[in-house]
Amino acid sequence: MAKESGGIGLGGIGLRFVFAFALVCLTWNPTQFNYVEWAMQRWRDTGPLVAFAGIIMLMGWIFFVRTTARSLGMLGIVLCSALAVVVLWILIYYNLVSTDSTKLIAWIVLVLLAAILAAGMSWAHLRARWSGQATVDEVDHRH
Repeated sequence: MAKESGGIGLGGIGLRFVFAFALVCLTWNPTQFNYVEWAMQRWRDTGPLVAFAGIIMLMGWIFFVRTTARSLGMLGIVLCSALAVVVLWILIYYNLVSTDSTKLIAWIVLVLLAAILAAGMSWAHLRARWSGQATVDEVDHRH
């Protein structure tokens, strides 16, 4: 069966997740290897590079957040966030993750945040495939 043009598969969703996770973790993670730590340590001696990297990351965040907001809407973002909080609650409630494991909890939150962004990046494609209805932004005017 041929893949529809503009369609999305598991690979596409996975790739969106990888990029979202990279953006989230490059911005901040519980190790010393992230933009926030680097910027705070190096601002005085490499200010222009810190600013350059910060602007590039801000552009990535704006792209992901705006796309997610347009795709999921406020209700969708609230529901995805609520689901992420409940997933974390389940992990803690059933002692799968200890509340003493703050680094592990931080990594789980980063994964959940990346999953929300990836869902937002993928949702319009999935909705169009499942319902057969394209959003106005996706209509191709070529004949």
